[in-house]
Order: sequence, then C-alpha cells, then structure tokens
Amino acid sequence: NYIVPMPTDLSSFISFIWGSSGYQCKAGIVSTKANPLEYLLLNSLYSGQKRAMRGLIQRVSQASVSVDGVVTGDIQQGILLLLGVQKGDSTEHADKLLQKVLNYRIFGDEEQKMNLSLKDIQGDLLVVSQFTLAADTRKGLRPGFSTAASPELARELFQYFVDKAKQESVQTHMNLQTGIFAADMQVTLVNDGPVTFLLEC
Repeated sequence: NYIVPMPTDLSSFISFIWGSSGYQCKAGIVSTKANPLEYLLLNSLYSGQKRAMRGLIQRVSQASVSVDGVVTGDIQQGILLLLGVQKGDSTEHADKLLQKVLNYRIFGDEEQKMNLSLKDIQGDLLVVSQFTLAADTRKGLRPGFSTAASPELARELFQYFVDKAKQESVQTHMNLQTGIFAADMQVTLVNDGPVTFLLEC
C-alpha cells in the first residue's frame, strides 16, 4: 500500500518529498516521475495557495447600511468595503488587506488620474461583511461555499479587521462605519465612476 503524506501547506509538502520523489516546480507547473497520486495532490495544493481574504472596494460619493430599517453606518466620499473571509485566512491577511484598502490609489488627483488613496484624501470607510464573496463560482450555476471560513472564524477576523481600522481612524481622523456581522443588511451607495476593484491578500 502507498501512503500519501498529508501536509498542511504546499511548502511543507515539497520539503518532505523533494529529495526522493523527483518533483520540479517551474513557472507555476509541477511535474514528476513519482506516484501519480502525489502528483495530483501537489498540483491541487499549488493551485489552492492562490485563495485569500477578499475585499471588494467601491469608490463612492455616498454609502450607507441599514438593519431592520435602522442605519448602522453612513459615509460620504470614500470607500465601501465588502469583506469576505475564506478558510486559511488569518490576522496577517487582515492586516495586509487593511493596508491595501487604505493605501490603494483609486481617487483622482488634479489631473483626474488615479494617484490618490483613501488616506491621501482623508476619505470615509464603510466596512460590511459579505459571506458570498468567499464563494467558488468556477463550476455550475450555483455558488459553492466550501472555501468560505466558518462563521466563528469569519466573525473573529471581521472584528479584528474593524478593530485595526479603528486604530487607523484615530491616527488619521478617518470616519469609520460598519455593518453588523451576519445580519440581514440593506446597502445603498452611489458608486463614483463607477470604480470597483477586488483586492486579495
């Protein structure tokens, strides 16, 4: 019987079998002369490394979120961020995504070129959790959520992201607003452009 090692990540898998199995990784392609089952597992792990915390940002002139008819967050010029947490995400991913959101250059300068960030214009930030952003839509006509984080992890990382954003808001005087995690929310916005980007970290 052939026992396939079950690593927790790609790098540990390669380290374990590199010397004996004859694997070669080049330009994102994995090849081998060893057992085909190892080959399939390695390629699966390699492609899976690309999944990460997702943030859909929209440049807005106004946006708000309501729960049961009550407004919980309301901003003017700035960014509406829809945040999706996936399996394997961590506080490190949240930190990187927050910095990307704050510093991503999507606002126009004097020549109307996208050279300014949210920090540069001292804009507002509205953060809304969105479970569906973690969906896998590559196959079929119905989204799959096997890649989404558990509700517990998603709640923990959403709150961590918001807490870190609050720390930034104290330093930069940014108007930070949020929705309510896992609530049935109604979001309204005026997308300025329109300008929308999917960020992954």
